[in-house]
Amino acid sequence: ALDNYRRTDDPAQISPMVISGTHALDIVMWMLEAKRPVEIYARSIDKALGPICNGIDATAGTITFDDGSLYHASISWALPIVWPAAVYSLDVGIVGTEGVLTIDDTHRDIVLATTLAQGEGYAPDSTRCVDFLGSYPPGDVALGELRGPMREETEQWLNRLAMGLPTQHATAEEAHDRLMLTKAFDLSARLKRAIALPLGARVEKQHRMATG
Repeated sequence: ALDNYRRTDDPAQISPMVISGTHALDIVMWMLEAKRPVEIYARSIDKALGPICNGIDATAGTITFDDGSLYHASISWALPIVWPAAVYSLDVGIVGTEGVLTIDDTHRDIVLATTLAQGEGYAPDSTRCVDFLGSYPPGDVALGELRGPMREETEQWLNRLAMGLPTQHATAEEAHDRLMLTKAFDLSARLKRAIALPLGARVEKQHRMATG
């Protein structure tokens, strides 16, 4: 969290929901693509990161869809610095009358605990004694090469460009839609009221004025 805020000249433009919450949101919106989101209601807290970098600790909120379905999301950047995951841990659950999908992306299945402190994946200069191995999102370096999600996605992107093969990458339209939904979470939390969707230009301008 602190690293994200240090990298920007405008802390108001980033948040836990925009940077991290978008991953779970993208999965859910992909699974529920037949449904149309119509309203977002959210709240945020800034007791820990607010005084340090004018940042947001955590955001929780609910998206209501046109058929009455609900998506509840919560994301926190204010975990203890000794939390064993590199960057983030993610839990997703989609519950319906005809099926349930659960995704455990917390990486608690392989845990290293040692008296010899190890470097963190995201911040090698920092150390800790307990680590969720495999929790660095891009992957891990092995035998001098990056292996994992970022390598696979890069290869798919190159195959798409070179040979026109199908790719799992999001379209620009999908990416923009998810970004606007995360911005709507933050806007609702800032204004302390529900926000109608889609987020129109008038509301976006109001958000920029509120954060300026």
